[in-house]
Amino acid sequence: MENDKGLIIVLSGFSGAGKGTIMKHLLKSHPSEYHLSISATTRKKRPGEQEGREYFFKSKEEFQSMIDNDELLEYASFNDRSYGTPKSYVEELINDGKDVILEIEVQGALQVKEKFPEALLLFVTPPSAAVLKERLLGRGTEEPEVVAQRMAISSKESYLMDNYDYLIINDMLDDSVSKVHNIIQCEHARTTRNGDSIKKMQEELKEFSKGE
Repeated sequence: MENDKGLIIVLSGFSGAGKGTIMKHLLKSHPSEYHLSISATTRKKRPGEQEGREYFFKSKEEFQSMIDNDELLEYASFNDRSYGTPKSYVEELINDGKDVILEIEVQGALQVKEKFPEALLLFVTPPSAAVLKERLLGRGTEEPEVVAQRMAISSKESYLMDNYDYLIINDMLDDSVSKVHNIIQCEHARTTRNGDSIKKMQEELKEFSKGE
């Protein structure tokens, strides 16, 4: 009687919170259970990249057509490059019973929730702002002013955290990965996601109520 439809899982978080690392470990630990969504993009294909593996590569005209025809769950543009999640690709996977993870920013997550209210939204945060700044500085790849910019963006994003279903405080990586996995599995058991199974059981039990 298990619900055979997959879930759309949106994983967002502050830059430096560790959402990408959590996602990679989750996919490695449960390779047959989760699938990372592939985005469409207008950026050029890089050496070694393959169509449909890293991205679905589109021209600007093709991408605009996808927007006009409501073929994207969410989309955004950065530095004259556009990125978006193809709706048909995700729907095909969840209808096949596969859980699909979208690792996207806050604005995109809210777009997904608007089009798919049943989507599960998880927000990743470190234990404190001080730890977040420490992790950004610890990368050693960004100038102090870039870190300051990222912290300012995180400040704005923090006011959208309560739009998410669950908060993942990423202190210990293994614990965070386990928490994400357990939340997703519990979501599959929600009564609101198992209407068909409930109706089936009610129908099967009808004959036993005749003697009442």
